[in-house]
Amino acid sequence: MKADRIIKNAKIFTSNKDMPQATALAVKDGKFVYVGEEAGLADYEGEVTDLNGKLIIPGIIDSHVHVSLGVGFEYTDFGVYVECTNKKEAMDFMAEYVKKNPGLDRYRFELERDLLNGETIVKEELDAICPDNELLIMESEAHSVWVNSRILEKHHITDETPDIVPGLSYYVRKDGHVTGNVYEAAGWRLLFDHLKNLTDEQIEAALTRWIKDSVTFGVSCVFDAGFPEHNELHERVYAYLRDLDKKGKLPVYVDGCYVLTRPEKMKEAVEETKRFRREFDTEHLKVHTLKIFMDGTLKIQTAALVTPYEDTGAVGATTFDKEGIAELLKLLNEAGLDLHVHAVGERASRTILDGVEIARKELGDEYHVKVTCAHLEIQDDADINRFARLGVFADYTPWWHAGNMGGDPFKTWCELLGEKRALSMYRCKSLWDSGATVTFSSDEVFFGDNWSPYLGMEVGMTRHITDKTKALEHSRTKGAYPPATEQMSIEEMILGYTISGAKQLGIEDSKGSIETGKDADFLVFDTDLLTAEHDGFSHNKPSEVYICGEKVN
Repeated sequence: MKADRIIKNAKIFTSNKDMPQATALAVKDGKFVYVGEEAGLADYEGEVTDLNGKLIIPGIIDSHVHVSLGVGFEYTDFGVYVECTNKKEAMDFMAEYVKKNPGLDRYRFELERDLLNGETIVKEELDAICPDNELLIMESEAHSVWVNSRILEKHHITDETPDIVPGLSYYVRKDGHVTGNVYEAAGWRLLFDHLKNLTDEQIEAALTRWIKDSVTFGVSCVFDAGFPEHNELHERVYAYLRDLDKKGKLPVYVDGCYVLTRPEKMKEAVEETKRFRREFDTEHLKVHTLKIFMDGTLKIQTAALVTPYEDTGAVGATTFDKEGIAELLKLLNEAGLDLHVHAVGERASRTILDGVEIARKELGDEYHVKVTCAHLEIQDDADINRFARLGVFADYTPWWHAGNMGGDPFKTWCELLGEKRALSMYRCKSLWDSGATVTFSSDEVFFGDNWSPYLGMEVGMTRHITDKTKALEHSRTKGAYPPATEQMSIEEMILGYTISGAKQLGIEDSKGSIETGKDADFLVFDTDLLTAEHDGFSHNKPSEVYICGEKVN
């Protein structure tokens, strides 16, 4: 048989459990037509490339990224970082900045909430600093904001405005009056309200950069986790990706979604996801998933916990209860759609598991929804084995596994969660060993180095970040974040970034491993990742990237 590409003398990690390793492959018409030992190449004709023992792995699958949100972040000024140690210093800093920079339409600042030492900021204080112009402060994780009255008026937010999800996406009130402090999706409307003015040229420029970065890192497939409260821009991005693909200019396979933040719009969201499936259906762009936010983040205590937060006694809130999840799953099952969930706290994922259990029991063999819980920073012992038993995918963001917190992460998590829970976070190895399908992702919103899967692999293996780690704006840690028993091997990391991701996306018949008949997505490395030093592993990247048999870098 005449082949388009023949490779021998390679070290091939196939991600195929039936043939984990090989030394040779052949490609024809974008597919692997042979994978095995060199003797089998006798049946193929064509130019042969001798790789002299270089490593080949399948193309990377990033199972939770933010393509459309990344476009938004590309064109968002998050403001001046407030340098302070307490509330008075923060207010003085902002007042001085406004005084020195008069006449701006909107003043933007970024503030670490814990620097307020438990105090709060209300709109009247911001009005005193800036009465005639808009002022917005973004909490450092971008999951909450403080705004002055000008912004509340612009968005018609009053004391009567209902919360999106009480206790999760909400307007902080005092004595029944909104204070200007806004959490989660309710705040994202205010933080990104300027994006309605993005031009097609700006979207094109951002996506061009994203494609370039993806190709550089060897990312051949992604799950795009959407843009909450901004489905209009999200749809514009997908329309552009669709047009790129029709022109043959989208090498990366994008598995997309529609985002639901308001539970009362559940049925509408299912219909919109179906519309997205119809409208965005090209070779490299598919939509078959509804994305929901079940909770928020630990740092601002919007993540939903079983055991209360150590300092406040709060437990957070979930968007749906287990019965609501079961109802949603039945609608998705009928529509042939899947579910992807932001679930940080153990109560968020437990509620999903409970809902899946209800739906599976009611539907029996007719149940077909793929459910993925993403992030999973805390897991209760009682739920570890339920992922495998219920067929729920567990997606982790491993570059967080050094603690995902500035300063001393263990100290901070102990203050928030208590020592016992702080000692048992990011339990990806436990879920892996339980038989669950574990996938890995970047969850990055800034295109660039933190998008790199090799950063995820390094921290997933070491659970620390050192001076050798290629990570932007992230604190270094002295040792492995506990428990060290949750460290993954390089083989497990590659499997999680390849075949496991393909299973999550439902494309395992064509992607995720180097097997005969599958798309010829593969990466060539000058460094042997299987034996490379773990510290500094994040500096790796492929020397050659092939998608469907074509070299794209």
